[in-house]
Amino acid sequence: MKALLVNGSPRPKGCTFTALSELAKTLEENGIETEIIQIGNKDIRGCIACRKCHSTGSGKCIFDDIVNKVAPKFAEADAFVIGSPVYFASPAGGAVAFLDRLFFSTLNVDKTMKVGAAVVSCRRGGNTATFDMLNKYFTMTGMPVVSSQYWNMVYGGSPEEVLQDEEGLQTMRTLGRNMAFLMKSIQLGKQQMGLPEKEQQVFTNFHR
Repeated sequence: MKALLVNGSPRPKGCTFTALSELAKTLEENGIETEIIQIGNKDIRGCIACRKCHSTGSGKCIFDDIVNKVAPKFAEADAFVIGSPVYFASPAGGAVAFLDRLFFSTLNVDKTMKVGAAVVSCRRGGNTATFDMLNKYFTMTGMPVVSSQYWNMVYGGSPEEVLQDEEGLQTMRTLGRNMAFLMKSIQLGKQQMGLPEKEQQVFTNFHR
């Protein structure tokens, strides 16, 4: 089983990476293969709602960048983690642009029971607002969100300070153990019961 961890911070080895590394280490200790992909320092266009990813039938975004490279890995992974620093009480812009295009261009990929988690880092504030925003990508695509002993966040203005955040690091380890357990439980459930029945999706653009 594999978990794909995406670092949405422009700093490849910064605070967010430090948190993701603690999580990845715990996942590996629990038998889960991990891969951390750096996207925060890439030139990532925002979604322009052209719908070419669907109208052409390719499932690929018209902007052929890191999003299209990650999409096949996302489809194959059993779990997906997005990590981001806090920018004005929101995720980093590159991370949001990446997620918008990744999740929209892969609407043809069944994400049901693919485990999701968000990890955020900040110097002082804005973590919970950022955490809340990132989790919405999972909750609207049938992806169970993994919890920990606290919200999945670390504090610090540098990697060295994050390493002093003992509660934050423990939260990452608890998240890793919970994620591994949920991934294995879902795999067992799929084998014994299959996935939940799905209705044809209804789209309502107005209310009476």
